[in-house]
Amino acid sequence: MAREKRTKAAATKDKSPLRANTQAKVTKKKAAPRKGAAKGAAKAYTSDNDASNEDVNNTDVQEHISDDEEMTGASDTEEAPAKSAPKGKGKAKADTEKVPARPKRAAATKVAATETAASKREPRKKAAPPAEPAKAPAKVKVTGTEKATAPTSKEPVAPKKKDVKPKKAAKRPNPASEDESDDEQPKSKRAKTVKQPSVAPKPAKATKAPKESKPRKKAPVKPKKALPKINELPEGRFDYFVFGEGSNGELGLGTAKNAVDVKRPRFNPSLSASKAGVVQVAAGGMHCAALTHDNQILTWGVNDQGALGRNTAWDGGLKEINENQDDDSSSSDSGSDSGMNPLEANPTPIPPECFPDNPRFSSVAAGDSTTFGVTDEGNVYGWGTFRTNEGIFGFSKEDLHKGKLVQLEPKLVPGLKNIKQVACGANHALALDKNGSVFAWGSGQQNQLGRRMVERTKETGLDPHPVNLPKKGVLAIGSGDYHSFGIDNKDNVWAWGNNSWGETGITSQTVGEANAIVETPTKVPALSGKGIKQICGGAHHSAAVTNDGKLLIWGRVDGYQMGIRIADLTAQHHNDLQYADENQTRPKILKVPTEVPGINDAQYVTCGPDHTICVTKTGKVYSWGFSANYQTGQGTDDDIEVATQIANTAIKDRHVIWAGAGGQYSILAASAIDTPMTDGDAEVIAGPSNSA
Repeated sequence: MAREKRTKAAATKDKSPLRANTQAKVTKKKAAPRKGAAKGAAKAYTSDNDASNEDVNNTDVQEHISDDEEMTGASDTEEAPAKSAPKGKGKAKADTEKVPARPKRAAATKVAATETAASKREPRKKAAPPAEPAKAPAKVKVTGTEKATAPTSKEPVAPKKKDVKPKKAAKRPNPASEDESDDEQPKSKRAKTVKQPSVAPKPAKATKAPKESKPRKKAPVKPKKALPKINELPEGRFDYFVFGEGSNGELGLGTAKNAVDVKRPRFNPSLSASKAGVVQVAAGGMHCAALTHDNQILTWGVNDQGALGRNTAWDGGLKEINENQDDDSSSSDSGSDSGMNPLEANPTPIPPECFPDNPRFSSVAAGDSTTFGVTDEGNVYGWGTFRTNEGIFGFSKEDLHKGKLVQLEPKLVPGLKNIKQVACGANHALALDKNGSVFAWGSGQQNQLGRRMVERTKETGLDPHPVNLPKKGVLAIGSGDYHSFGIDNKDNVWAWGNNSWGETGITSQTVGEANAIVETPTKVPALSGKGIKQICGGAHHSAAVTNDGKLLIWGRVDGYQMGIRIADLTAQHHNDLQYADENQTRPKILKVPTEVPGINDAQYVTCGPDHTICVTKTGKVYSWGFSANYQTGQGTDDDIEVATQIANTAIKDRHVIWAGAGGQYSILAASAIDTPMTDGDAEVIAGPSNSA
């Protein structure tokens, strides 16, 4: 009872201006209570009362001191500033000095003390607090426990309920006694202070780690998507026979002296079915590429611009070659060394490390200085370089910008997917995908890419771009040196590129003129409805095979490229035969596709620059045209005017199924002696090898 009376008397007697300022401060902090400010007001109240109320003030102050202050000697700290602090500025100084001396975990008790002081004092709304005390609490704004006690600090927001607040204060235990220990503080409030700062989201983040591992588990699934192969791997193994000029290793017969000029087909032991197991070959301008049954790519011939896809550096030199050497037999590679580079003259595999992804190849193709390999998944690897009439052009636009003109090792050609066939001209390439779309890249000087090329942007031709042909309608592609073909699913043939010798088969007004070109793919009326299944071209002529075994040919005539006597053409096809120009200063051309007589069961045809070889369904081989380097295989360097069968002892009893024509050499594929011939074998070789 005595204690209550003293408390009420102190509350009634305290009407000093300092007390009013303190109460106004409490009132202003209702919206955002400051624990430091409330405690500072309580201290200022203690220092400004006279000595007669010292006991009562001590009691009030002790009610606002936390249990933590008793542990750190807060009662001694309180008396020192009470004696020396003057009114006004002294109060602000006391606040700023005492706030950092408090332990952080006393915030909960400070709020309790603030609630009791606020409930015992009547707020004055218009009182303006000093500016300095208002800034002092901001220094202790972030204490780590202020947010934790935010729910408790909401209690003094409504100080107008005078009757409610004192009742709550009367029920609360008195923590101000100096004899009370820290353990007597309510445990519930201390528990809140400890639990709330704990970081709860961390365990949740830890649970996200297993989610990241899910994509790793799905990674092995990616190869499964590639299981449906675009191309089947060839299995038939064949023997190969070569003839023509081999002074640069084009024949793959090694460095023997008699391997230079081979007048008739000769068996190449390095390409035997039993030894090498070659399943397909492509003939380029002066080099070859072969695919083996165990997924190796063999290359041989000229490697000046990286066409072989491997290092062929050699320290040897050339030796004198006996021009009188004559050997048209199918045996004997004996004789003195010719001085050729053995790394170019012998079929040698491209190192496996050049293909880090371990692709499985289904076919190869070759141009003048480029080589390409198509994988079973429809990707295309390439190496070498394209050329223009000005010299080396480059292999890809990306490398060209880096100053790299020659691709010495195999590189994945970007932009090509799901490719089934690649056909090469002299310095351009075509690719057919599984959906029937055609892509072209390389040199486009004669519009052989099927799109207009501007000199300042000609480098864009090095990247594959779609050709404007019927969408999803092309079944097969073919290429001449400087012109291109596409066969659609409606029995039409489309052609584009150089037409200065009528090689496209399109009889436009400009056909035969020196600069005549077909800029974009154009339908060839003379070939529509003829059942064309395979088509190719040379430098200035073209040939096609029909489903019923006919062989059609057209283009330049003067080098016997047609396989038809010029006299017969003049007599029987004079309307289709014309001079290449109006002034009759250029050779004659056959502008309309014409059937080659004597061949009624054609299976496959290939064109060199100026000679042609046709393989029949019965395994016979016919050749004609330019033969200065024995590339016709007829044993003579005289040109062959009409289609003539090759029948030397080497292939007399062999069933030939494929032929390749290079710049000055040729190559034949025949079924192995111990391997029975099937129709499927012919299709395996004939299908993807239209490369030169």
